[in-house]
Amino acid sequence: MFTGIVEELGEVTAVADLGTAARFTVLGPVVTADARPGDSIAVNGVCLTVVEVADGTFSTDVMAESLSRSSLGRLRPGDRVNLERAATLVTRLGGHLVQGHVDGVGTVLHRHVDEHWQVVRFGLPDALSRYVAGKGSIAVDGVSLTVVDVGDDWFTVSLTPTTLAVTTLGSRQVGDPVNLEVDVMAKYVERLLPTA
Repeated sequence: MFTGIVEELGEVTAVADLGTAARFTVLGPVVTADARPGDSIAVNGVCLTVVEVADGTFSTDVMAESLSRSSLGRLRPGDRVNLERAATLVTRLGGHLVQGHVDGVGTVLHRHVDEHWQVVRFGLPDALSRYVAGKGSIAVDGVSLTVVDVGDDWFTVSLTPTTLAVTTLGSRQVGDPVNLEVDVMAKYVERLLPTA
């Protein structure tokens, strides 16, 4: 479980093709300071298991399912990534409950740049639109955000200067893919409601 508060902007240093999987090596001195094999680290919102830690980097194996359901399959050495260690029972919950289980991939559609903030519009896959509500929570590339407005196939968020500076969302361009995780509470409510 994560909070959607990015701890560090890391860098992919290597990607090894393993056939039906890939091994990523990521530079992240903050998140590796106390990391051990078996720990969970979210990479652009995807919960991954650490297999090795060395010199401020960690390696993780990414299965074909994760590569196909997220934007991780497009990562190359040199790409920046949002990193967050798993929450503990004493962690402050500054964002919202984020599982690190990507529900789909969206696309940056538009950026409105103001002097002090930006409003970004993202494309929303049809299967996820019913889970997104104005003023509700969503994780974009692992960043906990509040939805401003929502349409049938899009939603907007406002990004502060801090979010723009310390996450990948500051450098995402129109057309770039982003990992989306809707609020888990919405999925459970839907599952519990009787079907018509």
